[in-house]
Amino acid sequence: MNKVLPLLIIAALIIVNCKAQESETISVNTKSTVKPEKLPLVNNGKIKNVILMIGDGTGLAQLSSGQLNVVGKEGLLHLQTLPVTGLVKTYSADNLITDSASGATAYSCGVKTDNGMIGQLPDGKACKTLLELAEAKGLSTGLVSTSGVTHATPASFGAHVPSRSMQAEIAAQFLNTGSEVILGGGQEYFIPHGQQGSRRTDDRNIISEFEALGYEYISTAEQLGSVSSDKLLGLFSISGMPSEGRSPTLAQMSKKAIDILSKDQDGFFLMIEASQIDWGGHDNDAQYVLREVKDYDDAVKEVIDFAVEDGETLVVLTADHETGGMTMQYSESDEELTIVWTTGSHTGIPIPMMAYGPHAIEFSGWWENTEVGIKIARLLGLKDFPVIIE
Repeated sequence: MNKVLPLLIIAALIIVNCKAQESETISVNTKSTVKPEKLPLVNNGKIKNVILMIGDGTGLAQLSSGQLNVVGKEGLLHLQTLPVTGLVKTYSADNLITDSASGATAYSCGVKTDNGMIGQLPDGKACKTLLELAEAKGLSTGLVSTSGVTHATPASFGAHVPSRSMQAEIAAQFLNTGSEVILGGGQEYFIPHGQQGSRRTDDRNIISEFEALGYEYISTAEQLGSVSSDKLLGLFSISGMPSEGRSPTLAQMSKKAIDILSKDQDGFFLMIEASQIDWGGHDNDAQYVLREVKDYDDAVKEVIDFAVEDGETLVVLTADHETGGMTMQYSESDEELTIVWTTGSHTGIPIPMMAYGPHAIEFSGWWENTEVGIKIARLLGLKDFPVIIE
């Protein structure tokens, strides 16, 4: 019996370690190189606007494979031109591996919370978010996402609930934020029960309630191009926005949000989420990830173009966590690369952060995710952050 037990242990370890890894081949762009100029450090002047961009589920492998596929090995994505790079630790209050709710709340509130919680601490107390405090200070604010806008990341900037699954309540709480622009998917939690596609259990029409507050509501890319209002709710799909043939793109939504918010002479805070890099990681689908990285990088270009011209805008790019344990394997060819996935879940790998604009240099180095939110609050002049509601 004593001889059998070690053999059983060894066999079990072999089975665990030999678990099949998902892999697939992606193409590498060898025909053209796109290499935009790297952005310089700028003087630490006044910060009027902050644009926080979150690539959900995005680690270095997602960005690097996107670069190889889109612009080639010698090229650069627009996000790779930012002059400052840092690294962010992502653990939550109750787990070494965060989810998007606690990860985004760390940024929005500057506090660690349990996985699944939105704008709340583990004890249930609510925390004021960057978006809410910016509104209270007189800045304009906006949320843009390619998921449903009530998903965990955007929700963490405009709602306070104990569970990310409470999306009907999150949609209703958005009415109280005062945010001037909300763009993305997720009509399902804004339309009343009984209407096709609704996932509400009541008869509230949240879209109509937004319109009663003076918001223009749109649902198509064509309407986005002709918006005249300074308060905008745009929901372009029942659930998350389609990945293939997305219309409008994240870049188009981001540009419209900036166009509206930049009219405020006092400044603005805007959170933009590239939501579905994460979904591609969960699916272990490299082609999905590549589409989403391209969509994200196109939006980064719009943001950078504005920030360079404006001169008073701080841009911070980061993620909430990495998804899929994505890595790149040795290749025999310059034209193809094998992508290997180690999990279908989130990982605890530190994630990259990039910054451009006044005081961007302050985002270099290693950071707790909470420290990123606290630094943004300080640079925006939001005092006594974090703010806990007793």
